Amino acid sequence: MTAAASQTFAAGPPIEMGGQPTITLVEAKTFCLSDPLGDIQPGSAQGLFYRDARVISRWELRVEGQHMERLSASTPEAFTARFVLRVPPRQGVADSTLLVVRDRVLGEGLSETITVHNLGHEDTALGLTLHAEADFADLFAVKSGLGHGGGGEVTASGAELRFTDHADPGRGIIVSATGDPVALRGALSWRIVVPAHDHWSTQVRAQPVAGHRRASAVRDDRDPGGRMTAWRATATSLTCTDPGMTHILRNTENDLGALRIDEGDGRSAYVAAGAPWFMTLFGRDSLLTSWMALPLDSTLGLGTLRQLAKLQGKTVNPITEEEPGRIMHEMRRGTAGELGGCVHYGSVDATPLFVMLLAECRRWGADESAVRALVPAADAALDWIDHFGDGDRDGFVEYRRKTDRGPLNQGWKDSTEAITDALGRVAEPPIALCEVQGYVYAAWLARAELAVACGDLHTADRATRKARQLKQRFDQAFWLPDQGRYALALDHRKRPVDGLTSNIGHCLWTGIVPDERAAQVIEHLADPQLDSGFGLRTQSSRMVGYNPMSYHNGSVWPHDTALAVAGLMRYQHVPGARELAERLAEGLIDAALHFQGRLPELFCGFPRERFGSPVPYLTACSPSAWASAAPLMLIRSFLDLSPDVPSRMLHLDPHLPQRWGRLRLNDLRLGPITVTVEAEGDTMRVEGLPANWTLNGEPSDAAELDPARMSIAIDRREPVDALSVGSDGSHGTKGD
Repeated sequence: MTAAASQTFAAGPPIEMGGQPTITLVEAKTFCLSDPLGDIQPGSAQGLFYRDARVISRWELRVEGQHMERLSASTPEAFTARFVLRVPPRQGVADSTLLVVRDRVLGEGLSETITVHNLGHEDTALGLTLHAEADFADLFAVKSGLGHGGGGEVTASGAELRFTDHADPGRGIIVSATGDPVALRGALSWRIVVPAHDHWSTQVRAQPVAGHRRASAVRDDRDPGGRMTAWRATATSLTCTDPGMTHILRNTENDLGALRIDEGDGRSAYVAAGAPWFMTLFGRDSLLTSWMALPLDSTLGLGTLRQLAKLQGKTVNPITEEEPGRIMHEMRRGTAGELGGCVHYGSVDATPLFVMLLAECRRWGADESAVRALVPAADAALDWIDHFGDGDRDGFVEYRRKTDRGPLNQGWKDSTEAITDALGRVAEPPIALCEVQGYVYAAWLARAELAVACGDLHTADRATRKARQLKQRFDQAFWLPDQGRYALALDHRKRPVDGLTSNIGHCLWTGIVPDERAAQVIEHLADPQLDSGFGLRTQSSRMVGYNPMSYHNGSVWPHDTALAVAGLMRYQHVPGARELAERLAEGLIDAALHFQGRLPELFCGFPRERFGSPVPYLTACSPSAWASAAPLMLIRSFLDLSPDVPSRMLHLDPHLPQRWGRLRLNDLRLGPITVTVEAEGDTMRVEGLPANWTLNGEPSDAAELDPARMSIAIDRREPVDALSVGSDGSHGTKGD
């Protein structure tokens, strides 16, 4: 089957090819790992994964039995890839005349168009074979290198291969193709003739089967970005005159859109934590990502809250660590691994973060009735904080796993040796983390805000008092006067764990740090032993346990640095805070550009001057939801962007890094309205703010001609009383 040949092979940004990296594609609950040829190699961690199981463990394309040679690989979208290959020249022939292009698209399964281009002057006959296998291995078995799953039975019929899981006859995958292939056990083969200067193509589909039902059709190839296009139509468009920053923001949009999982009700979209290993709902990760992503998609937070409320703990179960009111840690659909297919609740921080996000979503314009419907879940979460979270009633939230099967550490740094003192000694649980107390402090303030909105002044007063008391207790118990900073944690004997880590940056973000302590905390964050030059290390290089190649004891996590930047900008009135925030943001943006505009989950914490570029962490997720959202947190922090939709108030006080140039947020959704924000340095312009709103406390009713599309420009270097009304009805500074 031939048609007019096309010699145009457009592709997205090239992928770095050093060291044969893994190419990762992701689309909601499905992801695919392959090599740069597009092959899934048996015996590796590669594969097509669906519902936490590997449904394709081998996918290798051969021409006349040969491996092909890679020319390029690209990922135009997070769910699409193009592999451009050539068939090695025949012996005695100098150049190859056969080009093979593999266009791969992910949906609920995989669709791949294989096109063979004959660039020569003679018709060419050749054999093409696609080898396929399915082992149905559990995701965590694959990640840990424990080998294959139970395997599957394969049958060949016509142009179709059917694989069925031995352990679950209702699970399988169906591989079919056009072009009249011969189906053999484990392979589809074609014998074809490609005319000179023409091409031949076939479309191959791999469709998972779950519960004896074939998954809905793989994404329509005529509109491969249909779901993404629909989402982008409602999301904010973010651009910058700095091309590097715009490239990063484009990747952020692509990755968060691809990681976005819609349950089909139009109300409960949430974001998976990251590919390849965390393509599911995570309490902590999804909550923090939703918070950071509010300037891009203000609906994601509410969907995440709804999903988590459905799964909120109701009973006591030591195996899953479920407790009444507790917000889950992760949801898994697999059958192997420590947790098996279940919801696990081993997280100490997701519960206060739930309450924090609920109040934040209200400020960003979430439907009031939807917010009120979730207030009982917030109250249940706070009840868990008061009782189960604070088992010894000392006023702090601690964690200790209930059995030997759950995660040993239950904060965001959850690896086994993540919580250590300055001498590298591992803290014994129960452990009260410093940043968790900050989250709880912010959660009580959030509940007070929700109560005021409902006219419940008694609850508002109680919640405010709880926050105030916790702030005082925290300062007394965690402050290390001889070192001028807060302890990482309190151990089982209530002794301070004096490791210097990035966790104190989260304390700034939540506001639990008194102003009189902030300068000393900022000084520690600015120390080159903690600042790698590409972002904050998770642990200072002065600590005995420091290892720049570790998961949590010296690596750099972009979301961690972004939250610290937000904390520094919260305390920007403190000397040195804004300067450090800009330096950390600069380093993180430089790191993103080294990673082709996509920040990974983490990278090694070597000092910048040692290698000149960030060193990858071998098994980091990419894309990672909260790493992808980190640039959005930087933008929000330097804009000082804080809406209060119910009160029809918008606060903006930009102090943008000079390298960004002019930043534009087009169609920023704030509840029922959309506005456009432009900012550069300390100046800004807001369009679309209705006349009954206020901007930085000033009424925005000066647009007499068209109040629906008014424009306000303010130079923050001028005092507010210097504002004057221009002839066009806009606000501007004198001499503007």
